[in-house]
Amino acid sequence: MPITSKSFVRSTALLLLVGLLALLGIIGTNIWLVERSQGYFDEVIEARIARRVAVDLRAQLQDLETGQRGFIITLDETYLDPYNAALPLVDEQLVRLREILGPYPQAQEPLDTLEADIHFKIDELNRTIAEAQAGNREAAIALISTNEGKQAMDRIRAFVDGLIEAVDTRLTEGVANQRGTINALRWVSIIGGLVILIVVSGAIWAVLSYTGELAKARREVEDANAGLEERVRERTADLGKANEEIQRFAYIVTHDLRAPLVNIMGFTSELETSISALRSYMESKPADADPNFIEAREAATEELPEAISFIRAATRKMDGLINAILKISREGRRQLKPELVDIREVAEASSAAIHHQLADNGGAIETDIRMGKLVTDRLSIEQVLGNLLDNAIKYQEPDRALKVAIRAKHAPGNRVEIEVEDNGRGIADTDHERVFELFRRSGKQSQPGEGIGLAHVRTMVRSLGGDVTLRSTFGQGTTFIINLPRDLRSHLGTSSQ
Repeated sequence: MPITSKSFVRSTALLLLVGLLALLGIIGTNIWLVERSQGYFDEVIEARIARRVAVDLRAQLQDLETGQRGFIITLDETYLDPYNAALPLVDEQLVRLREILGPYPQAQEPLDTLEADIHFKIDELNRTIAEAQAGNREAAIALISTNEGKQAMDRIRAFVDGLIEAVDTRLTEGVANQRGTINALRWVSIIGGLVILIVVSGAIWAVLSYTGELAKARREVEDANAGLEERVRERTADLGKANEEIQRFAYIVTHDLRAPLVNIMGFTSELETSISALRSYMESKPADADPNFIEAREAATEELPEAISFIRAATRKMDGLINAILKISREGRRQLKPELVDIREVAEASSAAIHHQLADNGGAIETDIRMGKLVTDRLSIEQVLGNLLDNAIKYQEPDRALKVAIRAKHAPGNRVEIEVEDNGRGIADTDHERVFELFRRSGKQSQPGEGIGLAHVRTMVRSLGGDVTLRSTFGQGTTFIINLPRDLRSHLGTSSQ
């Protein structure tokens, strides 16, 4: 099943979401497991320290007891060296042991008992050594024989052995917990890695599938374009021939129409001259009661001159229309000459041509050209701008001074846009496209014209490879937008293929 753009986006988004959730899960689980492992590690370290302190305390007490017994038996002071070395360390080990077991309230009472037994044992050892040093070995032996010191030492050993056993148990559990945490971390990493691998594989599959579909579609488009370009060239050639035929036909028709029109105008002039003589003659004659004379006189002095004026007005209008058609036909057949054209110069020249007409009623024209030169037909551009400026003057609003602005800027697709804006009477929404039709005009017909100006503008702009549109608000003004290629040669090259 081919993968569509929508399904590709959805599947990719879903895979990325799954991958993100898996990654977040892996990171979160790893952090939790690492913190847990660190806790177990800290417990193991504390247990090892506690075990070391307990073992050292037991060894120091044994050194005290061994040194005491050796001295009492031999009365040799050298046996007291280990005793004297171990004695100050016992209190240090008791302090450290209390610090280690401080967080455990249940250990406080056994610690108090341990400390009391140690102090009792040390006190017994000190008294026996003192008696032996004073020469009362029997008194020292008697103190030892009470077994109270032995009982205290047994309790001390029992406490230390119990503490060591508890610590060993704690160490075993801590190591097991660490091993379990490491195993969990390993499985989380493996499973997370597999999930991410599946997600990446799915994304790669989706991308490859979509890329394959795009490549297939591109090949199909290229195959279609190969035939389409040929058909376009054929139809363009046919359209070119048809356009040439239409222009030739328009030229022939207007030329053939002009000949009888000239005859009509000539005969009308002769008829007007004859009517003038007849009219003078009839007016010179005295009024006659003959009804036929009165009717002839009225025809010669009123009806015929009026008819001649209507004929002359109609022939003038027809002559203007024929001239307009000929003008458009000639423009269509004119060979375009691409050259570097500075729009700023053309705009300033066109503005200067109408400056006096604007100045008469306090109007003004502004130019804002934000582009360099372009390759186009200079004469066509000059005629287009000239027609649009003339149009702005012709249809200005009488109640306000005319303001005209010419702007030019770059447009996407290696094109340019030229705007001609005025604050004239504007064009109704329904006539925005109608005004570009031949012999069609918009709004109140208060100005003379045949309705060919904007049609001529569109014809010239399209011959340059562009188009002209407008935006307008009735009563406020109109803006004509001309879109042209930056290089006319590219359009001419395409048209000639």
